[in-house]
Amino acid sequence: MTMMRVVFFIWLMMSAVLVATTGCAAQARHAKVTKPAKAVTSPKSGLSKVGYAIQVGAFSEVKNAERLSRRLQEVGVEAFYFRKENGIYAVRFGDYPSHAEALKSARRLKSERIITSYFIAEPQKVPALRTGEPSWRRPPLPSIKKGVEPVAGMPEEPKVREPAKPAPVAKREGMGNVAARTAERFVGIPYRWGGENVVDGMDCSGFARAVYNLCGVNIPRTSREQFKVGESVSRDELQDGDLVFFGSSQDDINHVGIYVGNGKFVHAPRRGDDIKVSALDESYFERRFVGARRYF
Repeated sequence: MTMMRVVFFIWLMMSAVLVATTGCAAQARHAKVTKPAKAVTSPKSGLSKVGYAIQVGAFSEVKNAERLSRRLQEVGVEAFYFRKENGIYAVRFGDYPSHAEALKSARRLKSERIITSYFIAEPQKVPALRTGEPSWRRPPLPSIKKGVEPVAGMPEEPKVREPAKPAPVAKREGMGNVAARTAERFVGIPYRWGGENVVDGMDCSGFARAVYNLCGVNIPRTSREQFKVGESVSRDELQDGDLVFFGSSQDDINHVGIYVGNGKFVHAPRRGDDIKVSALDESYFERRFVGARRYF
């Protein structure tokens, strides 16, 4: 009789464990099914202004800037190098909300002997970012009145007494002009870009992202993501600094460049190739042009 009670007690314990295990598994399955879906990124969240950054080096040879960028990439820091106006190369990285946080990060990297001298670059003062508002909904630009001091970047009124003639292609003022001129400084550089991977070649979207970073604006990583944000611009409305996109369709974009005026754009043709200037009316690009975007 005692033996029967022991067996019955063991059976009850095993049944309880089985029920509990089954219940946990059911709960886990239920939790997996009811897990909230990942939020969809809105156009506005795809653009942001760059905070404080760290700039390192003054290299006369691009290979030294590339070497430092590679070292930073190896320790998880997304860095890029660029050619300054004086022809010297520098490396920049980071997007910090305050000067103190940028300084703390720089000091840590210096203590680890990854970088040496550096300076903290303050955020660029950029205008409001464009988030897709159609041009016909924007208020017209104010005209210049007699006796009023012109404002920088404000277009001049046409001279009505002069005979009508085709207007020359003008250089865009403001940040668009800065972006275009910055892109032109990359031309001829045997650029290397890796993003989250080993630095073995800079792709087209990485180049565009680096230029816009220098102008104070964060744009998405890939050309497809970049095409989804900003304001749509038609080909005949292109201005300096706009991004031009190529592919088989708007759903299959695989290349991007930065428009620099006169039907030309700067881009990274392929991994490992030099940054160069090409024309939109070249047969290859003319066939594959799918649209353009403006971010400021």
